[in-house]
Amino acid sequence: MSFIAECFHIFQQGGPVMYLLLACSLLAATIGVERFLYYRKMKADIHDFTEKITPLLERADWMAAGELCRQTQGIAAMVAAKGIGHIQRGCANIESVLEGEASLAVASLRANLNHLDTVVTIAPLLGLLGTVIGMISSFSVMNIKAGQPQAITGGVGEALIATATGLCVATVAMLLYSYFNHRLDDLITNIEKTCLLLLGYAKQEKCHEIA
Repeated sequence: MSFIAECFHIFQQGGPVMYLLLACSLLAATIGVERFLYYRKMKADIHDFTEKITPLLERADWMAAGELCRQTQGIAAMVAAKGIGHIQRGCANIESVLEGEASLAVASLRANLNHLDTVVTIAPLLGLLGTVIGMISSFSVMNIKAGQPQAITGGVGEALIATATGLCVATVAMLLYSYFNHRLDDLITNIEKTCLLLLGYAKQEKCHEIA
């Protein structure tokens, strides 16, 4: 209980900016949990999926391939299912359609990451603002209480709490942002591999029809 009381005391010493930093930390934590759960849902074993769908595409069994995509978890399978649907409807420019579907999928994967990037940028600035406000207050104390150096040194110590908190929030948010960007790159690669696979067999079938 004393630890919680001490943390609350330090939080109050940081000044009003600490409430904004608390909001930033809660935002970063919320985005972190939401993106982690979403990326875990969108992830799939791309090698297993490719091995299963390739024989179907070789036979041009688009119906079975579409059913496999709908039964498979992951963003790549979702994009493939939409692409196969367009192929079955005889879409003339399947390459543009796949690019559009892939772009929409990537946009959903990038959602909220820009907010995390904003936290990385703004948290240190808020911490610096809190420190500047605290320093101004400390110098005001010095003018009123001349001959009491402990008054200003104590004020400086309290002012630095905001900077330290801002740097901590920004560091954690940066780690989350970097981690999710790595996850994002993997998912985008899976989407690209799947789209290239579908596009190759779609063009191959079209060439056969023309021949």
